[in-house]
Amino acid sequence: MSASRAILLTPPGSAAIAVIRLMGPAVGGFLRGHFSGLWNPGRPIHGQLSEGGRNLDDPVIVVSADGRLADVSVHGGPWVVRSVLELAGRAGFEVLGKGPLPVPLEAVDGETVLDREVGAVVPLAKTELGLRVLLSQVEAWREFCERAPRERDLSEQIGCILCDRSLFWLLHPPRVAIVGAPNVGKSTVANQLFGQNRSITADVPGTTRDWVGELANLDGLAVMLVDTPGFGATEDAIDREAIEHASGQIEAADLVVVVLDATQALCGQRVLTELDGGHMTIINKIDQPAAWDVQGINGIEISALRGEGIDEVRRAIREHFECEGIKAAEPRWWTDRQKDLLERAARSAAGAAELLSSVFCV
Repeated sequence: MSASRAILLTPPGSAAIAVIRLMGPAVGGFLRGHFSGLWNPGRPIHGQLSEGGRNLDDPVIVVSADGRLADVSVHGGPWVVRSVLELAGRAGFEVLGKGPLPVPLEAVDGETVLDREVGAVVPLAKTELGLRVLLSQVEAWREFCERAPRERDLSEQIGCILCDRSLFWLLHPPRVAIVGAPNVGKSTVANQLFGQNRSITADVPGTTRDWVGELANLDGLAVMLVDTPGFGATEDAIDREAIEHASGQIEAADLVVVVLDATQALCGQRVLTELDGGHMTIINKIDQPAAWDVQGINGIEISALRGEGIDEVRRAIREHFECEGIKAAEPRWWTDRQKDLLERAARSAAGAAELLSSVFCV
């Protein structure tokens, strides 16, 4: 690491203590010029942090053994944090004050690269399942690398790991867009998936005039659930503009959930069953007399108003993103570096075990 960087490790906002990590060759000069304490590597030292005779704070600082990393624990008021980061910036540090995610590896403690890659993305785990799977990876990969030389189908196993994106989705919530004709019950479906009322619902077309997006926890998998306005012919200029904007949300979605209304004529809804890319279909209002043969379309039958079939929808979404019934202790990838390593190992069966051990476990 040649560049010097300053990063706020704790969440932004007011707190009792905030931790700023200084990294790089400029650490020693910065402390000698601005910190009053006689710091010793590995020991917490209390002193005054100042600039030009003006005291900014009296932090506790811990410096690494090589003197290239220092954790500065300051009082957590926004003014203090901002002042220290601005001072670091004037001293030549690249300031990463908003806590970028994933956290830069050099800002994470860990004995191995894999340890640091786990720590770098811990803030991205939005659910208990995501955190449990992530924290299992160091041990899972250690065990995999230990038995790899004895595995005859190692290349096949590596191929399966490459195809498994479950941990990636657990750390990067997929976008799930709910679409359908007006008044088919999209917002009611969204509210059921959220587990509480987040979208306005009414028995009139056009109630949702813009897309509504928020994270929903589908039993361990966090998804960005996007409830869009109804798609259909309309003379209302605001409705037309809302539908145009919603089209962009559909294009950006990782999964489109098409809601069909069993009580409306299918001809006005069929265009939505012809979407390209990943999508699933649900047939709503099955508790009412149907206007068409619901058995003729492959979809999950539900009554959003009563909550019937919602568990099946949640399960189907988890299955789509490979997060249904997953075992935490299986090795998975979640960084481009790991994916590249696995791809190279898959191409070289003879050296795969050595390659995995040398990169994943050092």
